[in-house]
Amino acid sequence: MKKTPLLNVALSRLIASLGHGDLVVIGDAGLPVPPGVELIDLALTHGVPDFVSTLNVVLSEMQVESHVLAQEILEKKPSALAALDKLNAEGALGRRELLSHEQFKVLSRQARAIVRTGECQPYCNVVLVAGVTF
Repeated sequence: MKKTPLLNVALSRLIASLGHGDLVVIGDAGLPVPPGVELIDLALTHGVPDFVSTLNVVLSEMQVESHVLAQEILEKKPSALAALDKLNAEGALGRRELLSHEQFKVLSRQARAIVRTGECQPYCNVVLVAGVTF
C-alpha cells in the first residue's frame, strides 16, 4: 500500500500524470463540469468529503505553483476560506489569482480534471496550477 494519505486511484493517477502548468480543479458539489473535462467524483452526500479535507490530501502529493479562486469567496466567506488563507500563508498554494465566478468556470474548461467533493458551501472551488519539484 501507499505510504501517503492519498488512496484514491483516479486522483493518484491524475497527479502522477501532471506536467508543469497543468490545471486541476477541486470543486464543491454544485460546480458544473464542462464537456470533455475528466470528472473525478468523490461526492457521497452533503459535506462528505468536504472541500478542505480533499484539498489537504491532494496537496500531500501535488506540487502547486499557484491557485485561482472566484473573488466571490471573499464576499461569502465560507469556513473553507480560512483554511485556504492558512495554506496560502504557509506557501502550499503559491501565488493567488482572483477571477469572477463566471471567469473561473471558463478557466475550468482547460483543467485536466475536476475533482467533485460533497462540499455544499458557496464558492468552495479552487484551480490548482501544477508546479515542479526541481
